[in-house]
Amino acid sequence: MDFEWLRIKHLLVEKLELEKMPDLNAILVLIGIRELGTYENSFSKEEKQDLMHVAVCTLLEDLYYEFVGVDADGWPHWIPIKKLDQQGVKAQEELLKKRIVHYFNRIYETPAAEG
Repeated sequence: MDFEWLRIKHLLVEKLELEKMPDLNAILVLIGIRELGTYENSFSKEEKQDLMHVAVCTLLEDLYYEFVGVDADGWPHWIPIKKLDQQGVKAQEELLKKRIVHYFNRIYETPAAEG
């Protein structure tokens, strides 16, 4: 899994021409922006948190969240359908990393490394 996670981070640096390797939170913001479908040069701290929430709900939609629609401002909303069963920050981060790898493999249609 570590190799796949690192591969996705390098892919994002290359595709998005990033100056530095993104961390988990930066990747969640990027996914949130993509899912929102709009981009501003700068987002407030609260908007970045909202973007991260959009990303988490998107990544876990088939497991823990159900999409309910978009509000008047164009922001998507979900409701929880199951309690997150990963206990602890580390376990939750690992789940998100796996889902992020899957998400970007689907977008860029890159096969996962074998082995």
